[in-house]
Amino acid sequence: MSRQAAMRLLVTGASGFVGRAVLRNAAERGWCVRAAVRSPSSPRPPHAHEHVVADLGSADWTTAVHGVDAIIHLAARVHVMRDRSGDPLSEFRRVNVLGTERLAQAAAAAGVHRFVLVSTVKVHGEERDEAYRESDAPAPGEPYGHSKLEAERAVDAVATATGLGVVVVRPPLVYGPGVRANFRAMLKAVDRGIPLPLANVRNRRSMIYVENLADALLACAADARAAGRTYLVSDGEDLSTPEMLRTLAGALGRPSRLFPAPPGALWLARRLPRFGAAARRLIGSLTVDLSKIQAELGWRAPVPVSVGLADTARWFLDRGGGE
Repeated sequence: MSRQAAMRLLVTGASGFVGRAVLRNAAERGWCVRAAVRSPSSPRPPHAHEHVVADLGSADWTTAVHGVDAIIHLAARVHVMRDRSGDPLSEFRRVNVLGTERLAQAAAAAGVHRFVLVSTVKVHGEERDEAYRESDAPAPGEPYGHSKLEAERAVDAVATATGLGVVVVRPPLVYGPGVRANFRAMLKAVDRGIPLPLANVRNRRSMIYVENLADALLACAADARAAGRTYLVSDGEDLSTPEMLRTLAGALGRPSRLFPAPPGALWLARRLPRFGAAARRLIGSLTVDLSKIQAELGWRAPVPVSVGLADTARWFLDRGGGE
């Protein structure tokens, strides 16, 4: 059996949206997978042995990392729309920075060969007309992005001290069956036929289908050339917001009810305290340059964006609105 087929993999955040796709794709490759989850699952994660880690910020990873070849670290405190923490940045740091650093140190001590940290494009920023590249200076705009950048630097320090083979992957918006938050809200709006004033928006947005992200993460875990690298990833087919909404509408069997809005109205929407962040995501551009991972690993997204969006719409319909 080849080393790749015999890979022993630990996936943190294994019960989450991306984690489930990683488990499934790793099992299809014949890998032996250990799933780190926050609480005992019912049913347990398929294709994997379960390891419970109750708190990322204070976990003892010794048992979880024993005997594994590679780790894909997905578990994190993510962006919270209504954050009730008195100090959000401190809580992000406790989980995303300290927890990640402790895991990387345990991995190095256990002789793990590869540590894949799933970061975010948000370490670069929230909006830009030009495509982001890995070499661009980081400019995170909110606590989650700041904490992920600090986590990257923490694992880099562990790698320098120990020789741990670290790979950082920075995805943009991830979508697919099981998606939640803003993307699901957009699906609901299209499905209900809500008119949206976005017909004349001319932005570009990079996204990545969850199965494509899983494929990229497994490539980074297995390919020796990835050690020490940082990669931006996406489907490789950037869409404007109207193009995405029309594609989703077609897949849902609904008309796309888009109408043009005066430029001044869109400008104002971006600056409203309650709606500004959502408006900027719908109106602004955020794209990534894939040339580095393509050149170094030969990676290409296996699933076209049209298929990924259609699969997401089908899941949404099959579950009566994704519930």
